Amino acid sequence: MILTVTLNTALDITYRVPALRPHASHRVSEVTERPGGKGLNVARVLAALGHRATVTGFAGGRTGDALRESLAGCPDVVDALIPVAGATRRTIAVVDAATGDTTQLNEPGPLIAPAEWSAFQRTYEELLGSAAAVALCGSLPPGVPVGAYAGLVRTARAHRVPVLLDTSGEPLRRGVAARPDLVKPNAEELAELTGSHEPGQATRDARRRGAHTVVASLGAKGLLAVSAEGRWRAVPPSGLRGNPTGAGDSAVAGLLSALVERLPWPERLARATALSAATVLSPAAGEFDREVYEDLLTRVTVTPEATTAA
Repeated sequence: MILTVTLNTALDITYRVPALRPHASHRVSEVTERPGGKGLNVARVLAALGHRATVTGFAGGRTGDALRESLAGCPDVVDALIPVAGATRRTIAVVDAATGDTTQLNEPGPLIAPAEWSAFQRTYEELLGSAAAVALCGSLPPGVPVGAYAGLVRTARAHRVPVLLDTSGEPLRRGVAARPDLVKPNAEELAELTGSHEPGQATRDARRRGAHTVVASLGAKGLLAVSAEGRWRAVPPSGLRGNPTGAGDSAVAGLLSALVERLPWPERLARATALSAATVLSPAAGEFDREVYEDLLTRVTVTPEATTAA
């Protein structure tokens, strides 16, 4: 079982409009709704790849009920979410059909009480007992300590469970210091963490801060991985346009599944890059077509890069 943690779950709603114009009314041509939050997206992709996944985090209110009802329809995804008094947030993605661009609106999430946070920590430690790997994903809802991910990384390491961290800002900075096995920032998050806008330098700096391996998402330029074993760059086919929502989460699922399967790094990165690209091309945020993914997998280029001391 692979465990994914989403402390700030969401009900993802995607609107498609012919063209998005400021200060105008719009007729929505298509609406999709699904359980969301980074770790839930990761779990759905893991299930599609044939891995059993368990999701934990928080869910509450009518939105939380709708999220859990929808999650019940996801095969091979086990719901271990902690009920809370506050209402789960919604995220709204508006896709402009004319350009393919997406506008995202994210609510902040419910206020988590101390007793609810303690209940989550107990459940998390119990679930680690049967986990092959764990992903800690996304933002922190109000009320959760800013150092929460650092503590969860240390707990996973104490249980000898490989841990991937995918967050941003101060939670990322503190979490990296707890020495996770893998962090997966995007270029902006990596620059904020290290102060460097040069990906090669920034990934090395992130390793010095505590991460064993850094895989940086560079958008259309693919993934850059830096570990004790070496450095690689994975590049998708050029000219891909679509909705990037959930693409990074698909990359996380690719990395986690390949880790559990003990694939070599070039194959891990090829899988993660192809899944990310297939998600961009999907009409619904955070999903992918299997045939599109398999085609892209044959066209991803993975090359080693010169190693610089970290």
